[in-house]
Amino acid sequence: MAYALRTMVRNQTKKSDTIGGLARAAGVGVETVRYYQRRGLLPEPARPPGEVRRYADADVRRLRFVRSAQAAGFTLAEIKELLDLDASDDRARARELAQGRVAAIDAKIEELREARDALAGLAADCAKKRGGPCPILRAFDRPAVL
Repeated sequence: MAYALRTMVRNQTKKSDTIGGLARAAGVGVETVRYYQRRGLLPEPARPPGEVRRYADADVRRLRFVRSAQAAGFTLAEIKELLDLDASDDRARARELAQGRVAAIDAKIEELREARDALAGLAADCAKKRGGPCPILRAFDRPAVL
């Protein structure tokens, strides 16, 4: 082993990383980073001649913001708007978007409660009946009502 330490290449001493390092730091894949760039959620840094693009800590924070907002249920279009709002400090619109997400989550919770109650009722019916077709299987065999 001739060299125990990796030689520093020009411009690697500054705090920056490649797209692979950015992806690892944010817990996503490289293709996800590229997709977010195409959608305008993450800027694509300039590529100096003969070098690779370098990403800064701000890019990691922005990528984590996108992932956190997605986890909260925001669409990519809404996340783009939130990022744009950050630059303008339009709290009223940000609050409106958040309230919209809360309303959508509340609706989903109600839908899940109804599904839970229906399934619990079917399970109780199944426990009561000893003969004939299973109420659970019979309920799932019916055509869906739209």
